[in-house]
Amino acid sequence: MLFISTPRGSNPMPASITPAPEPATPGSPPPAMTGIDGVHAAPTPSHAVIWSQLSKARLSLLVLLTAAVGFVVAPADPQGWWMRLLWTCIGTALAAASAAMLNQVAEMRRDGLMRRTSKRPLPAGHARRTTVFVVAVLLGYAGCTVLAMGTTLMAATFAGVNILLYVLLYTPLKPRTTLNTLVGAVTGAIPPVIGWTAATGSIAPGAWALFAVLFVWQIPHFLALAWLYRADYTAGGFVMLPSRDPDGTATGQACLLSSLMLVPVSLLGTMSGIAGFGYAAVAFAAGLWLSWLSLRFLLERSDARARRLFLASLIYLPVLLGALVIDRGSVVTTATPVDGAVILEVPAQ
Repeated sequence: MLFISTPRGSNPMPASITPAPEPATPGSPPPAMTGIDGVHAAPTPSHAVIWSQLSKARLSLLVLLTAAVGFVVAPADPQGWWMRLLWTCIGTALAAASAAMLNQVAEMRRDGLMRRTSKRPLPAGHARRTTVFVVAVLLGYAGCTVLAMGTTLMAATFAGVNILLYVLLYTPLKPRTTLNTLVGAVTGAIPPVIGWTAATGSIAPGAWALFAVLFVWQIPHFLALAWLYRADYTAGGFVMLPSRDPDGTATGQACLLSSLMLVPVSLLGTMSGIAGFGYAAVAFAAGLWLSWLSLRFLLERSDARARRLFLASLIYLPVLLGALVIDRGSVVTTATPVDGAVILEVPAQ
């Protein structure tokens, strides 16, 4: 029996009384679960589902993918390559899960106000806040330790700094300024740098090229999503550009500008010597395609156009990274002066 609170001195009043279910007969279906006032209650998710949601498994998988690409395209020592790639993936996954959990611990109240996030484990009451916090901290330590011992100290440092940026800077800025999107783009662009430094132990132009691509890509990707959920973000008290831009003009302009920037920025992969001309052709075409969809969104500014742009951004990234991995290798020529002439040597792919 459930009770509602009443003024001091009065008797508690039952909110509802649900009669006991009839005894089940052999072969009959089990009685339906009921909650307050006989409303059917949603079953509690399994532990696997709860922890998958807390770690934001799909987002963490994207982080893992970009870190792996950074490792694969880096000019690494072939000795122990596969084991270092494995440790890179494990460490990055642990660090990503840690950041996701800490973010949800900090935003539990606001998540409960948003339709899209109200059923997450913490606001829904499926997990204890202190438990999630402790697990998140342990995962963060474990991820950085794995990277430090299995790859390089520099990779571990980037992972640790990224967790701190995500939790201590990006998360607090979300209810304060629309610039949080740029800070979030920085944290999302660091994973390929983690992969690169795990492979080489140093920073090179190729690592910054990957960082730039991931940074710019996230702007149209996130703004399209934020436009679709602008009412939700407003309800949660988050300050996003679409929620402060009623007619969507500024949002559409930002999407178009960043998509156009992706065209030259993505070509840095070839210019820095980590990919060939095949990758450049794919990057150029994909960038123009994303820019066209951003232009359509700017001209129409509808949910349908925003959804197409968002889905296109999800296609764009794996296509670009796939082309980068397939066509990895420098096309930068070696110039050798011979008898007043210059002999150009193109490395074999």
